[in-house]
Amino acid sequence: MMLSIRGRTINFADVESRIEPFDYFVLTETFGEAESFEILDWLETSAPWKLVEADFYTQYEFDFEGIKLPERISFLYAKYFLDYLIEKFEDLFLVEFERRIDLTAHKLTAGHTIRLHNDFLPGQETHRFIVQLNRGWRDENGGFLILFSSPNPSHIHRVIRPVHNSAVGFTISEKSNHAVSTVHEGERYTLVYSLYAVNDNAD
Repeated sequence: MMLSIRGRTINFADVESRIEPFDYFVLTETFGEAESFEILDWLETSAPWKLVEADFYTQYEFDFEGIKLPERISFLYAKYFLDYLIEKFEDLFLVEFERRIDLTAHKLTAGHTIRLHNDFLPGQETHRFIVQLNRGWRDENGGFLILFSSPNPSHIHRVIRPVHNSAVGFTISEKSNHAVSTVHEGERYTLVYSLYAVNDNAD
């Protein structure tokens, strides 16, 4: 359903859930259209990006903690909004969560890639919600989110196009193998919400 929260919306009307090769869901539309472009405008013009180069990826990123957001997009890290997201994840995954969420943003530009990994770290976040934002993305731009059925890069389960305002949520485990293919052109933005199951009781 589309639920309005203090003038802001989250759309779970068309959620598609899967349990193999790990628990995940896909949304075709996350925020209202106007909201999605307000967020994107800020990411493109004013966000405090820092280049990070790690073993398996290169990208620009930043953490929302301590950042003063413009009023029009301040809902992204507001408590009422995060609480609602936690409630939806509890409904979808049948897991109880701690009342906290981390939020970061990522930006991939030409030449950036994220190689196969699973994000699993014992005692750390257990679930993730990734909102994809961009301006007129085309397949030739690259930057596909790829889900794998094993750590073998030839075992591709699904390729998800980075359609603007779409989202993917999943359980983090040793099975949650995924990657992002090389970006050839354009800027690929994502909001990354990290959730924590109580007592680490996620599968």
